Amino acid sequence: MAPRSIAILVLPGAQLLDVAGPLDVFAEANIQSGRDVYNLAVVGTEPGHIMTSSGRSLVSDFVAPETAPTHFDTLLVAGAPRVLEAKVGADLLEWLGRTVAHCRRYGSVCSGAFLLGQVGLLDGYRVTTHWAMAKALAERFHKTFVEPDAICLFDGPLRTAAGATAGLDLALALVGEDLGLDIAQRVAAQLVMFFKRGGSQIQLSRRGTSAPVGRSALQEVQRWVASHPAEDHGVRHLAERAGMSPRHFARLFRAEMDLTPAVYVETIRIEAVRRLLETDSVALKQIAGACGFRDADTLRRAFMRRVGTTPAEYRRRHARS
Repeated sequence: MAPRSIAILVLPGAQLLDVAGPLDVFAEANIQSGRDVYNLAVVGTEPGHIMTSSGRSLVSDFVAPETAPTHFDTLLVAGAPRVLEAKVGADLLEWLGRTVAHCRRYGSVCSGAFLLGQVGLLDGYRVTTHWAMAKALAERFHKTFVEPDAICLFDGPLRTAAGATAGLDLALALVGEDLGLDIAQRVAAQLVMFFKRGGSQIQLSRRGTSAPVGRSALQEVQRWVASHPAEDHGVRHLAERAGMSPRHFARLFRAEMDLTPAVYVETIRIEAVRRLLETDSVALKQIAGACGFRDADTLRRAFMRRVGTTPAEYRRRHARS
């Protein structure tokens, strides 16, 4: 069987791991298969070396649209930390749309999804990207169904991965599609990576640690909740602290924070739980009390719903021992 051609489109300033990670997975699949299953190519957008966000440069095999082919089995777009500021020419977008039309499958790693979105290649599909950029992706491309907690998503011919390390998960899943479970497991073992990562992006993100936002009264409330997670943070008590009526406070909080006070409080409490699970060996019952949960069972249910894994499993994976 002829080798499958895998190309990764790389913008200037791309994150090196978004490119190197998937390439190493496909290269290891060649080794484990005992033959060249994949031909790999890096496609740049400018002549010369591609400077990445780490200050290290890559050498491209092709430059799009000038010298790059338009026929690949699989085309992936690497992410870049400043992709929203990137100036992308119409000729590159035209090449991307034309090339994807000839691909068996296509996709993105991290913020590379924004480039696909500019060509309409996300319309009508379920996609994921880095949790910190998911809201911006959904707002920019209204016909796209963004799932911010997914590590990887496959929908039709589209394959999307969350952050940089999720690019390895994506590539491994593609190897599994092409070569079967045995080869994919052998690749994972050789690279010392999980064959299938459990949980979701939420267990890796840090949404509850952002700086307070909104008007000063709301910022004071946010600081109080963060520093006293075990206190009673019902709307009535929070409104009193802000000097407002409960109804006005709830309406204003929702308008300025884009979430309800209850959701915000639970987010802060879950973040406090995570910190204790990572740094302390105290029992879950004690953690529940310290973080404002009625008991350990209530904490387990909330943690599983919000983080996608159990407190015990989270501690096993993330404890700083």
